[in-house]
Amino acid sequence: MKKTVKTLVFLTILFALPFVLPAQLRLPVVSGLAADIKKVIEDYPNRFINLMGELKVQHEQSTDYFCNFNIRGAEEATITRYSSDREGVVSWEATMHTTDDFEEAKKKYKSIFNQLNNLSVAIGKAHFRLRGDYEAPSAENKFNTVLFAFEPAAAEVKKIKVELSLQYKAPMDWQVKILVYDKEREDDEQGRVEE
Repeated sequence: MKKTVKTLVFLTILFALPFVLPAQLRLPVVSGLAADIKKVIEDYPNRFINLMGELKVQHEQSTDYFCNFNIRGAEEATITRYSSDREGVVSWEATMHTTDDFEEAKKKYKSIFNQLNNLSVAIGKAHFRLRGDYEAPSAENKFNTVLFAFEPAAAEVKKIKVELSLQYKAPMDWQVKILVYDKEREDDEQGRVEE
């Protein structure tokens, strides 16, 4: 009798195991805003060409384009090219929230920070994580920002900057923005010299 009970228990475990394991082995999937920002960052090596929509505004030294990719929760998104050549400096900016209530803007800022901090992105064949240091914004500071760094540091991501900002916009509004842009050179680095 004991052998049949042991056999039944063993068979029950053996048949139940395949149904239990998949639920435990699921890896977290990036979704929502984080997935959208991941797509933007991963298009940086292409100079945002895959996200560039119709011409928005032509300035003397730059051109603004609509972003043809809908960012969840964004009021608007713009791509700016600062040079006509393919390798020119580019930036991508999304206005995520505009309000006259600082506390509401502060909550949105914190929520977006939580979604972006530790976000995994692939640039080329390398994988990186965004890391930022959060400081609670203050209404006295008209400009609050988190500048994310890529870990590990590498040449592929040296010039990419990802920034989250909460800033005052006259007359009474606060705006939360996400920016992905080129840092053309270090402050102490000399630019191109043409003779």
